[in-house]
Amino acid sequence: MNFDLKTLSLAAAAAEKCDLLAVLVPEGFKPSGDALSALVAHATRQGDFETKPGKSLALYQAPAVAARRVLLLGAGDGSPRAVRQALTGAAAQWKAPQVKRAAVCLAALADADAAACAAVQAIADASYVYTATKSQAEPRALSRVVVGVADASAAKAGFARGTALALGVEYAREWANRPGNHATPTLLAGAAKALAKHGPIQVKVMGPAEVQKLGMGAFIAVAKGSEEPLRFIELRYQGAGRTEAPVALIGKGITFDTGGISIKPAAEMDEMKFDMGGAASVLGVFRALAELRPAINVVGLIPACENMPDGRAVKPGDVVTSLSGQTIEVLNTDAEGRLVLCDAIAYAARFKPSAMVDIATLTGACVIALGGVRSGLFANDEALATRLQQAGESAMDPCWRMPLDDEYAEGLKSNFADMGNVAGRAAGAVTAAKFLQKFVGTQPWAHLDIAGTAWKSGGGKGATGRPVGLLVQFLLDSVQAPAARARSRTAAAAAAPAPAPAPAPAVVPAPAVVPAPAAGRTRRAAAPARAARSARAA
Repeated sequence: MNFDLKTLSLAAAAAEKCDLLAVLVPEGFKPSGDALSALVAHATRQGDFETKPGKSLALYQAPAVAARRVLLLGAGDGSPRAVRQALTGAAAQWKAPQVKRAAVCLAALADADAAACAAVQAIADASYVYTATKSQAEPRALSRVVVGVADASAAKAGFARGTALALGVEYAREWANRPGNHATPTLLAGAAKALAKHGPIQVKVMGPAEVQKLGMGAFIAVAKGSEEPLRFIELRYQGAGRTEAPVALIGKGITFDTGGISIKPAAEMDEMKFDMGGAASVLGVFRALAELRPAINVVGLIPACENMPDGRAVKPGDVVTSLSGQTIEVLNTDAEGRLVLCDAIAYAARFKPSAMVDIATLTGACVIALGGVRSGLFANDEALATRLQQAGESAMDPCWRMPLDDEYAEGLKSNFADMGNVAGRAAGAVTAAKFLQKFVGTQPWAHLDIAGTAWKSGGGKGATGRPVGLLVQFLLDSVQAPAARARSRTAAAAAAPAPAPAPAPAVVPAPAVVPAPAAGRTRRAAAPARAARSARAA
């Protein structure tokens, strides 16, 4: 689907030829003399239309309007959240087979940049259709959407951000939706390699032999029960200088989770294909980075494998040695996500990242705690936690800070290893995070438990693509940090008092030989940016 940004007043929108014209009307709308304003004013006077978010009025072949269908949508205060609510509420319209070309008019909204970003994401999300494994599926009919704003030049950045996010979210949704036999670790590695054609992304894929050589004993233990070979996927995006520390994103990639020997109940086990939602979100972030090209370095790590019961599978009570050298007693094989992640976290340390964030459909306990509204956020660094929370609010992909008190780790103690991999039912999401924290060290780290937010169950079940929006916004916000530091250094230097003048040198018979000062190093400022349900214990 193609999106086009266009300067489009209400009068010009009436002349736009398309199958569907959606007009967003905010509170306090003041009609002018154009045909659309007259429609809004008349419908409002008659009580047939309100400007509250979620309110709508559908019209067909309205007088003096070129579009066959006109949809008046209440936009409330005109905020990005209200825009998304208005357009998402009209999902049936965006999926209608007769609607191939559409236009959305945002001319009446004050913040064109934010509205354009929200509108693109909402329409892409509402019109998404899964077809990969359907023989007679009807693909998305909508092929082109014109996003009309009062001033296109003022909305370019938001429009670019929205289109990039739409591509990233859809990439994540597509791979998380695919069945386990169509999204094996090998196929997931292929999806990562395909990203290289979109932008400056390098991909390295390691198999069982390389992972064995590295010493990732916890990751290998989980994969032992499957006929599908594991894959360790490493992605790199370099948008800044080589000396700038990257942000590391680590996505859990369990492409199907039976629970292993600690097998899950049969009911809804089919949904365990989405246990690679963290991996899918990392792929989605890199798809967006390929479009946006921000001035930041990012490393993505995906430990991908299946968790299956087999004669070779890891057993409850087995002790495995992780990449960090710490030993783990596997008390429950359905707590496998933390086993693959702990080795990936230890591996990430070799990149000396400025921050690392792991993303995982880790615990059913987080679903009980937060439902499907907010992802669970755990962090050992206050500044990192604040940045992630703010990014989530800005991207309308929110998270909620959870505790990491040391007392929660008491239940992980083991008589036979350095730690056990579970600590009982109480505070299960927290104890899982405490397990991962043991492999982090002192570097800034955050863990996002997306078990409740990456997937929707029920009649409309499927992947959501979260938290791609949160992560991309976090990375875009992080671009500003080096530049801000450079500005601070410059300001501090300017504010510093001038050095006192040196006293006049004494007259000597012959001038002394003074060695030249050593050449100093200069720092270059970073370039600015360019444009439910989850595994029950895993």
